[in-house]
Amino acid sequence: MSTASPDAHVRLDTHPTHPSAVTAALTGAQAHIPHVGLEAAGWHVAANNILVLARIDHEEPYWAEQAAQQLAADGITVEITPQLREAIDEEWTWANYPMPWCTRTEVREVSDDAQKIHDDIRHGRLLIHAHAQDTHTTVAVGTYLDTGKSVYLHGENHLRQIANAFDSPARALTAFEDMHADTMRPGPAPMTDTERETAEARTSPGTPTTEPEPPSTGAGTAPADTPGPGAHEALLNSFIEDNGEWEKYRTWSDDTSVANHETLTLRAEFDHEASGHDTAWTIASYQSPVGERTWHATATANTPTDMIETLLKSLDTDTAWTERTSAPLTERTRTTVTRPLTELGWTPTINGHHINWPAANGRTGLRLDIAAASTRAGRSGPAWTLWGGHSPEQPDWTMDFSPHTPAAVLQNLTYELAITHSARTTHPPQKAHCHGHEVVSATTPTAPSPPAPGPPARSR
Repeated sequence: MSTASPDAHVRLDTHPTHPSAVTAALTGAQAHIPHVGLEAAGWHVAANNILVLARIDHEEPYWAEQAAQQLAADGITVEITPQLREAIDEEWTWANYPMPWCTRTEVREVSDDAQKIHDDIRHGRLLIHAHAQDTHTTVAVGTYLDTGKSVYLHGENHLRQIANAFDSPARALTAFEDMHADTMRPGPAPMTDTERETAEARTSPGTPTTEPEPPSTGAGTAPADTPGPGAHEALLNSFIEDNGEWEKYRTWSDDTSVANHETLTLRAEFDHEASGHDTAWTIASYQSPVGERTWHATATANTPTDMIETLLKSLDTDTAWTERTSAPLTERTRTTVTRPLTELGWTPTINGHHINWPAANGRTGLRLDIAAASTRAGRSGPAWTLWGGHSPEQPDWTMDFSPHTPAAVLQNLTYELAITHSARTTHPPQKAHCHGHEVVSATTPTAPSPPAPGPPARSR
């Protein structure tokens, strides 16, 4: 005896405002039947008969197809839109995945395990007691309320894993405190950007905004040297074209481009959607393709194009690989980095644990955080900051560098800062003495000497 198919129809589509997320629109007199199945599979109710699948591993198209197959097997009519079908069939990989030996299927399994941990935390099944910072990632300790098993978690987002298990919360917390007492904090860690975006996608199916934003006025006006639309993107494309040893990859989101050097020890990430004070560039250098990060830098979207170009050109020399500024900070390193500024007469000032080298016009400068630069682990934030705008505390743009950034890379940037961004400076007249009489002379400081040429680019 055959069973009649449920009176239900499911239309699967890409989320209109969140990359990789998938929506399901349910219709029919028995729409509650697929509704129950989708909820059980991790879909979230966003509106009446509208569900959203949003995951931290960005594998929603794959799991949407799995759901479609199960619904079809249950006799429910399923429609997959062309754009979702394209996303399902599209092959992509994580750039610089830390476990390169994994196959695509194994990568998806690791990500799914991380998703389950995320869901257990979100739904209250896994109670997080404390978290800490471990080098460049987050670790945490928690207990599953249904089983009483305590676990040590390592990593973030799609890379979070259970690294150890304990018989009781007391033993877990004791071990965790022994390892991370210096950075340990109570409760769960703040949401990552990925977790926040995923949560936003779950709350509403959303529709793209079509009305243009009103133009900003007054204090919101961009500075005069703000790069025009597409300027940074053009720089990235030009850099890739001119340097064949670099290759650009796409990530799960079309909003981001990642460029890797052929040695897999240098990486540049560019966020196409960043604007204003958002971080547009992230540069990182590694000891080896699977080694620790040695130094890194970030730059905001408002950073002048000549500064970004100088940074990118600095990546194509051996100094970016082989040299690292020592930590704690040495006087030799500080002298090397600031020489272009001091030669132009930029006078350092001390404010707490910061040393500032402002231009005479006060509209740009260099800041050194002594505390961060003297920390061997480099956990105190950026050591060096190049800025432009009202002040270091209210900048229009910034470029931040970690303590181990090569001095030669930083010197290239301070030279560009001194030459290009002090050209608009009006220098006060200087006093001289001639035969005992004070004479006012309108001389201008000479330009700083260019940085000594570094070693030739690494042979390929």
